[in-house]
Amino acid sequence: MMIEIPIIGVLLVILLFVQGKIDGNQFIKDNEKLFKLLKEDDYDFLVAARYGDEADPEILFEKRVKNGLLVLVFLVVIFISNLNFLSLILCFVVAWLIFKQGYTKLKSYYKAHLHEIDLLLPYYLKSLEILIQHYTVPVALSKSIDQAPKLFKSGIKELVSRINAGDMTVDPYMAFAIKYPVRDSMRMMRLLYRLGLGSQENKQEQLLAFSKTISNLQQKSRELKYKERLDKMEKKTMVMLASTGAGVMIILVFAIVQAFMAQ
Repeated sequence: MMIEIPIIGVLLVILLFVQGKIDGNQFIKDNEKLFKLLKEDDYDFLVAARYGDEADPEILFEKRVKNGLLVLVFLVVIFISNLNFLSLILCFVVAWLIFKQGYTKLKSYYKAHLHEIDLLLPYYLKSLEILIQHYTVPVALSKSIDQAPKLFKSGIKELVSRINAGDMTVDPYMAFAIKYPVRDSMRMMRLLYRLGLGSQENKQEQLLAFSKTISNLQQKSRELKYKERLDKMEKKTMVMLASTGAGVMIILVFAIVQAFMAQ
C-alpha cells in the first residue's frame, strides 16, 4: 500500500498538468522555497563566472527545475502501464540527472578556466590602485565599476551600495568574498578593507604594501597554473612511456613465441 500512495499522487499531478489545472511556472513559484533547497551553494557564482552579470541565476535555476519536472512527467507517462517501485525510482533518477546537468556544465566550465577566473580579482585590484591614489577606497570602487570584469560588476555594486548606506565594517567586503570564492578572495578583500581604514598621511606606504601583496598572489596563481601544466605533461609522458614499453614487450613476447614454434 505504501508504494501506491506516491504513484497515485504522481498520476494526479500529471492529470492536473494535462488538463491545465496546474500552471508549470506558477507551480514552481508556489513551491519556490522547497525547490531552493535543491540549489547548490556555489550556483550563483558559477553562473556569474560563465556569463557575467548578463544572466539571471534565478531564471536559469527555474529553467533547470522545469526541465527536471517535465522529464519526470514524461517518463512516468511512458511507464504508466507498468509503473512500479523500480520504474518510479528510475524516473526520479533520470529527472535528477537532467536537473543537475545545468550545474555540471557550469562546474566543468569553471574547472577548465579555473586559473583565468582566479586571476581576475588580483588583476582587478591591481588596476584599482591607480584610482585609490586619487580617491578613497569606496569612491575608487564606485568609479571602477564600468571597467571591472563582468564577473564582479554586480558584487561591486552591492559592496559600494552597502558602504554608501553607512556600513563601514568589514562585512560588505567579506560578503563580496563569499559571493565570489576565487582563490584568496577573503585575504584580498581584508587587505582592501584595511587600506580603506588607513590614514591619508601613510596612504602611499599602505598602497605599496597592498600592491606588493596582490602581486605576490598573482605570482602564486601563475606558479600553480604552470605547476599543473607540468604535472599534466609528466602524466602524459608517463602514459606514453608505459604504452611504448607495453607495446615493445608484446612484440618481444610475440617474436619469442614465433621463434619457439618455428623450432
